[in-house]
Amino acid sequence: MSPRRKIEADEPDFFEVTPDPPRRWGLPLIAALASVLIAAALTAGTLMLVSHRTDVRSRADDAQVLDYVQAFMTTYTTLDPFNANAYTDRVLAQGTGEFASMFKEKQNEILIQVAQAEPTTGSVVAAGVQRWNDNGSADVLVATKITSKSPDGKSTIESGNRWVATAIKEGQQWKISQLIQVI
Repeated sequence: MSPRRKIEADEPDFFEVTPDPPRRWGLPLIAALASVLIAAALTAGTLMLVSHRTDVRSRADDAQVLDYVQAFMTTYTTLDPFNANAYTDRVLAQGTGEFASMFKEKQNEILIQVAQAEPTTGSVVAAGVQRWNDNGSADVLVATKITSKSPDGKSTIESGNRWVATAIKEGQQWKISQLIQVI
C-alpha cells in the first residue's frame, strides 16, 4: 500500500454522516424519579412529625388541665367546718374571672354555710375535657362524690354531683374561671 492511500484511509470523510450514539435515558430518569420519591418521603415524614408533636402537646395540655381540675374539685367538695376560713381562702386563691368575683361576693355566706355543715370528703369519680375554647381555656366535665357522716355518726351519706369547670392558665398556673353545677 502506498503512503498516500494509508493517509487517506486514516482521514475521516467530511461529507459522510455518522449517526450520534443513542441517548441513554435510563440513568437520568431513575435519578429524577428517585429525587421525587425522596422529596415526597421527606414531606410525608415532616407532616407526620408535626402531627405527632401537635398530638403530644394536646395530650399533655389535657392531662395538665384534668389534674388541676380534679385537685380543685376534691378541695372544693371537701368541707372542714373547723377550718372554714382556710377553705374559703384556698378556693378564692384558685379562682379568677367570673368565678372569683362571684365567690368573693358571696364569701361570707359560703363561710357561714361551711362552718355550719358536717365534715365531708369529696372525690372525683370521673373527669374529661369537654372542649378547648378560643381564649386558651378548657371546659372540663367533672363527676364528684361527696361522703359525709350523719350527725349521730352512725351512717354514711353519699351524694354525687356533676360540674362543668372552666379552667384557664394564668402565667404558669391553672385557675378556675367558671364553675357550673349540671343538673
